[in-house]
Amino acid sequence: MFQNLFRPARSSARPPEKKAMPPLVALSLAGRASWGARDYASLAREGVMRNAIAYRCVRMIAEAASSVPWLLYEGPREIEAHPLLALLSSPNPLEDGKALFERWYAFLQCAGNSYLEALTASGEVRELHVLRPDRVRVVPGADGRPVAYTYTVAGQATTLAAERGTGFLPVMHAALFHPLDDLYGLSPIEAAARAIDVHNAGGDWTKALLDNAARPSGALVYKGPDGAPGLTDEQFQRLKHELEDAYQGSGNAGRPMVLEGGLDWKSMSYAPADLDFANSRDGAAREIALAFGVPPMLLGIPGDNTFSNYREANLSFWRQTVMPLVGRTAAQLTRCLAPRFGEGLRLSYDADAVDALAADRESSWDKLNAATFLTLNEKRQAAGYSPLAGGDTL
Repeated sequence: MFQNLFRPARSSARPPEKKAMPPLVALSLAGRASWGARDYASLAREGVMRNAIAYRCVRMIAEAASSVPWLLYEGPREIEAHPLLALLSSPNPLEDGKALFERWYAFLQCAGNSYLEALTASGEVRELHVLRPDRVRVVPGADGRPVAYTYTVAGQATTLAAERGTGFLPVMHAALFHPLDDLYGLSPIEAAARAIDVHNAGGDWTKALLDNAARPSGALVYKGPDGAPGLTDEQFQRLKHELEDAYQGSGNAGRPMVLEGGLDWKSMSYAPADLDFANSRDGAAREIALAFGVPPMLLGIPGDNTFSNYREANLSFWRQTVMPLVGRTAAQLTRCLAPRFGEGLRLSYDADAVDALAADRESSWDKLNAATFLTLNEKRQAAGYSPLAGGDTL
């Protein structure tokens, strides 16, 4: 700053030996906001890899959804052992089922799209692999519907098209709702991109403030007596190095500044209290959590009193965010994958294995148990269990 303000004039005839230091006036006008890029790589870096709130939301949803066990039914009867269940439990040699679906749900939150490839051998599905969404492109047909997918790695593109004869498309594509796109989904990160930019900029601002001795920016104004000469080059350089070495950095926070005669410090920015910066970051964090469907209370964000306690917030998270996502995935697996293993198969999930839903489960069971107008098998069917012999009589 000092170099730009007091740089000597470029003249070979009269090189200045002293610097006149008139009073400084700073004028700042509010410009247009600068927002980050909206491509997948930029959103992944800024929205997930550099933002703790969004990263935690993605991890919470992916880990919770992938922990729900799968169930397989043939009509009303539950099947406990089946090749389809074995495939979902051990989809490929590199990862188990929980790890695969954790990546599936995480990519769906990060990109709004998730792709599951089924590898076949001798007409049977042998392995499942999750594909990175930024490497996949949809190939639409004449009617606009996907007929194939292109997967590109290291500049080499592979087309994953439907099998001849069976018409089986080896890629299962899940896309979140997008109001302006028929093929690709809209990710929560893109919907909350502005809030993420605000939250990240707040962290950068706080770090820069700490590096600058936790003080707002300003200027030293020289107010010498009338007619007095300005600072010499030696005095100017000494003052500059003293400010850099003795008053910048978090280690020098709170250190008093000793000014020589004629020097005065003028602040050139607002104080943090004027900007209400902490509340702005908390507001941005709540907006990010809202886009993902994660109650802010579960993230430790202050100022949110929507839920009376942590248990109620956790129950809402499972009811409104996790279980609909798991149910949607089960329906897609039933439609895309189950027909390869036989007719009449239906995939579902075991909600009884979710501890957070125990209160709802107990309430439902109490109501069914008190219903005297239902048979035992009707009660079991309503609770999601297969019928028993002799259970059709009141």
